[in-house]
Amino acid sequence: MRRWVPTLVLLVLLAPATAYPQSKNSKSGVYEQLNLFGEAFERIRQDAVEPVTDHKLIESAIAGMLSSLDPHSVYLSESEYKALQAPPEGGTASTGLVVTLAGGQLKVVSPRDGSPAALAGIKPGEIIFSIDKEPVYDLTLSDDEQKLRGPVDSEVTLTLRSADGKPNDVTVKRASLKLTTVASHLDGDDVGYIRLAGFDDGTRAALTAAVQTLEQQAGKKLIGFVVDLRNNPGGDFDVAVAAADDFIDKGDIAVVKSRKDDSAKRIAATPGDLTNGLPLVALVNGGTAREAELVAGALQDNHRAILVGTKTFGESSIESLIPLNGNGAIRLTTARFETPAGHTIQGKGLDPDLNVVPMKLERLAQGMNRHEADLRGALKNTDPVTGLATPPPFKPAPPGSPNPGPGASSATPPATPVKQEASPGVASGDLGSPEDEQLTQALDVLRGLALVTARNGQ
Repeated sequence: MRRWVPTLVLLVLLAPATAYPQSKNSKSGVYEQLNLFGEAFERIRQDAVEPVTDHKLIESAIAGMLSSLDPHSVYLSESEYKALQAPPEGGTASTGLVVTLAGGQLKVVSPRDGSPAALAGIKPGEIIFSIDKEPVYDLTLSDDEQKLRGPVDSEVTLTLRSADGKPNDVTVKRASLKLTTVASHLDGDDVGYIRLAGFDDGTRAALTAAVQTLEQQAGKKLIGFVVDLRNNPGGDFDVAVAAADDFIDKGDIAVVKSRKDDSAKRIAATPGDLTNGLPLVALVNGGTAREAELVAGALQDNHRAILVGTKTFGESSIESLIPLNGNGAIRLTTARFETPAGHTIQGKGLDPDLNVVPMKLERLAQGMNRHEADLRGALKNTDPVTGLATPPPFKPAPPGSPNPGPGASSATPPATPVKQEASPGVASGDLGSPEDEQLTQALDVLRGLALVTARNGQ
């Protein structure tokens, strides 16, 4: 008996059912394909001009099978899987870049706030041609991510496409640090600005503390909050759900769907609203991705916040890490989430209620920006075009309501912009600064909303 047969059986069982022609006897269909694979395997190991081990062939087959599914499904070798479980002594450092593959090119989703990449001025949507002069076009996403990591204080040179299309080398020093996911400040004396830059184990406590601090600073003058989700590439799924729950008193937060349509799981909010029902405006852009889109979608569909900015990235995949019995592991996309109203984010993104394009905030602007739908093998949105319109604008709550929901009126007069200080701990260009045009618009919307709400409450 050939030694490689058990491994091939495992390989076949891991492959998606759609990879095989379906017959009346599905088992016979699988074995026919297994025979085809076995024949190709034997010819390669016998006739390839360069000798190749059985182990290498099997690993390459698994990696190729996964790479044909979507940009986020990858194979991790045994050494990569062990490194993921137990980082080397002393740890590894990172540039802070969150990346993905776009048609064979390495694309920046967003740099983490306060990371070396953000401080170096790298923007969402930029394309990385090479890492330390080595082209990345033929590497897997796992390989690219590994190359971005390295020893603390080591440097990595990234060749990016500049605004004029010419290569531009940027040297970034790797660092090992605990990045801040929440930053806040009081704008004027009546609006709380909260920057959510990611979701990790410290996010929820920091969010609670930020809201409480802003309420204490403003006293009874606080009229609402601006929640900044721009350039937020996501993070821990459960933490993002909890963050959305903090702003929503009742309703659904997201719908999680796996391969079977009847397995949809609705995630409901728990009673209580951290902000006591004060109006919210959420800022989004092309760097708002994954779990950040979950939060934005939940706020929009529950009529809890007005979304201001530009279309989000459009990625809602959920990956599972599946060990392969001592032979590494696979990172497989096993589900994706939708907004409570059934809007499929994958490949489409979320459209803001008020579209505001920054003049100088980011270079991923309109023509250059690529979204999840542009990625090779991206999961497609099969929803019909009809029935997916942006939720209707918010309407101010009736007088006496204890929880006035946000809403904007076209007749709302714009408020005078109030100068604010740059938010500490936020290092993503002009985000949160006095030069931030999108934030200025969000403040106008929030103050106008507060004015309408106050009039209706009289």
